[in-house]
Amino acid sequence: MGTIPRLFRDPGRSFFLFGPRGTGKSTWLKQSLPQALYLDLLDPRTEREFSAHPEQLIAIVEAGVAAGIVVIDEIQKVPRLLDAVHLLMEKFPAIRFVLTGSSARKLKRSGVDLLAGRAVFKTMHPFLAAEMGAAFALESALRHGMVPLVQQSPDPGETLSAFIALYVQEEVQAESLVRNAGAFHRFLEAATFSHASVLNITEIARECAANRKTVEGYLEILEDLRLSFRVPVFSRRAKRKLVAHPKFYFFDCGVFRSLRPTGPIDTKQELDGAALEGLVAQHLRTWLAYRQGDGGLYFWRTRGGVEVDFVLYGEGLFAAIEVKNSTRVDPKMLRGLKTFREDFPEADCLFLYRGRDRKRIDGILCLPCEEFLRGLDPARSPAAVWG
Repeated sequence: MGTIPRLFRDPGRSFFLFGPRGTGKSTWLKQSLPQALYLDLLDPRTEREFSAHPEQLIAIVEAGVAAGIVVIDEIQKVPRLLDAVHLLMEKFPAIRFVLTGSSARKLKRSGVDLLAGRAVFKTMHPFLAAEMGAAFALESALRHGMVPLVQQSPDPGETLSAFIALYVQEEVQAESLVRNAGAFHRFLEAATFSHASVLNITEIARECAANRKTVEGYLEILEDLRLSFRVPVFSRRAKRKLVAHPKFYFFDCGVFRSLRPTGPIDTKQELDGAALEGLVAQHLRTWLAYRQGDGGLYFWRTRGGVEVDFVLYGEGLFAAIEVKNSTRVDPKMLRGLKTFREDFPEADCLFLYRGRDRKRIDGILCLPCEEFLRGLDPARSPAAVWG
């Protein structure tokens, strides 16, 4: 497939760059900042040297950094280096530091200084369809997801399975985040049934035979490792009684599909439906993170069960989006959007489906899902994306 240019943009100052393994952080850094001083803590020798003598970083930087940029890859491997970075940022304010990692959890647990606001926090997400261009195929994305490591592999299915194993072994067990690997595996499987659904922690605990507190801890681990996220309820100017709990998503629909146990009664339509909603969720989340300006991702659901899958809200941004794994538009499918529009007539209402035609029904714009995903370029305005 070759190298795919990313739409993530350098913030132009010191920053932390977090994101799951395989999302392309190191590749982006080497392409975007080729002249930077680069320290890779995944190299066992480098990790040993800086673990024993973190003050070496001060000596190296004081000797001179030609490009004025220092990149430290996988900073969570040697958290004590952050003290040296803090000192250097004060001493050499013109030098930028870029610190990458797959999780801030170990840094937080170590009680180290996270640079007191001197570095912003950014996240590298899986591919956007707009990044992949002609290489993007919806069916492949629904099956294998959009993680660059997987998408660019000659055998995506095998690589995806290895990716899951790597995270459980290297990120969870190696960092002693859980005491019982078997219980965590059961939790992961149980959590897949909550993907694209309102989060019910008690139900997950029942499914994996664990107590609620343990499950809450496991969910925090997933979120700290950037392997899952929650979408809160949109409750501004609420005119109806709404549910209180957020929806839950794995960070990538391929990871969801790989973890989800299946049997004779599991239909392709059901699995594709959850995967499609997750694919749209991860695209919207990435689009919001990469674009200029604020904006949050929400969902809307009344206690009576009327729901809109996603609400985008921010400065100059207000849209309600419903996603259906269907090749046609049934007027009944528009009920949630119509109800939402009654309360918020100023919102753009979009219906995404698996058909081929762009159409407008009862004032609601219906778009082919693949067309919508391909158009989600952070450089484009909302009006350009779905206008």
